[in-house]
Amino acid sequence: MTGLVLKDIRKSYGPVKVLHGIDLQIEKGEFIVFVGPSGCGKSTLLRMIAGLEDITSGEMQIEGERVNEVPPSKRGIAMVFQSYALYPHMTVYDNMAFGMRIAGEDKAEIDRRVRAAAEKLQLTAYLERLPKALSGGQRQRVAIGRAICRNPKVFLFDEPLSNLDAALRVATRLEIAKLNESMPDTTMIYVTHDQVEAMTLADRIVVLSAGRVEQVGAPLELYERPANLFVAKFIGSPAMNIVPVTITEAGRRTTVSLGSAGGTREVVIDVATPSDHVGKKAWFGVRPEDLRIATEGEKNLFSGVVGIVEALGEVTLLHLEELAGDEPVVVKLPGIVRDVKGQTLAFTADPAKLHLFDADGHSYRKS
Repeated sequence: MTGLVLKDIRKSYGPVKVLHGIDLQIEKGEFIVFVGPSGCGKSTLLRMIAGLEDITSGEMQIEGERVNEVPPSKRGIAMVFQSYALYPHMTVYDNMAFGMRIAGEDKAEIDRRVRAAAEKLQLTAYLERLPKALSGGQRQRVAIGRAICRNPKVFLFDEPLSNLDAALRVATRLEIAKLNESMPDTTMIYVTHDQVEAMTLADRIVVLSAGRVEQVGAPLELYERPANLFVAKFIGSPAMNIVPVTITEAGRRTTVSLGSAGGTREVVIDVATPSDHVGKKAWFGVRPEDLRIATEGEKNLFSGVVGIVEALGEVTLLHLEELAGDEPVVVKLPGIVRDVKGQTLAFTADPAKLHLFDADGHSYRKS
């Protein structure tokens, strides 16, 4: 069953157009993550789903019912905000029960729902505490618990972990993943700028840019088969290396001419291109983690002087200098790599891991 349908959703503030025709179908029980840079419209779209922003044009349906004019309280939606928004003078129990009391729910039913939500979120021991006696992660779990108590059709999260430190973000992210598993019939929509949250939580990711949907797909689909340059650069950390090339041979496999400090070289890529694209400019892409140091005599993609070295323990990031075209290239090698700063090294990659985009930034189909 479809949980949420957006048909040509547009949003304008006077003459300023913010969302430019969003079409999206979300199945009941899916966990969808909206990602994109600041100002791309992801939080605005979430607020429109919640009913906190008017829809300029288009149609929105929740479980088959048009909700464009339905007030937020009648949409069957619960929202968890970036700030906890807890009442400081109320206990955890009262914070979680407040919405149901306002709605006139039965006292026994309120108690049942609060205690069930507290058990899911490991908050039972804290029900009589005030928010000031809780950690940041516990306060966010209370906000989530308050939303659970409403038995929503759709759960909305607006960057709920951004105010937490790194350790708490990891712990709370795991709690949200467990919550999703325990509520298989509840649709969840989550806004974040954090790629780790998106890749680990989502059934599907919606990548937004300047008020438009760039690509929708499973996390690994976006990582392995980005639809365009924007998605290729946005998904993955560090970002995909992108350099300009010229197509020299087209067909089921494509040969491009790639310039570097070591001169121009031909590279074969497992993507298909039309025959009339020979001689056209294109963009070549390879992820930092797909590059490896070339062995002696092996044909390489890039060679350059290793500049900055970021030793992170589990991986080492090498930033190459002296590459033609001033295009920065980053290499991500596993483990600790010592004594390479200032050395000239050559790098290669599996042809199946290489990407090619046309001059307008659209991805060529992989073979």
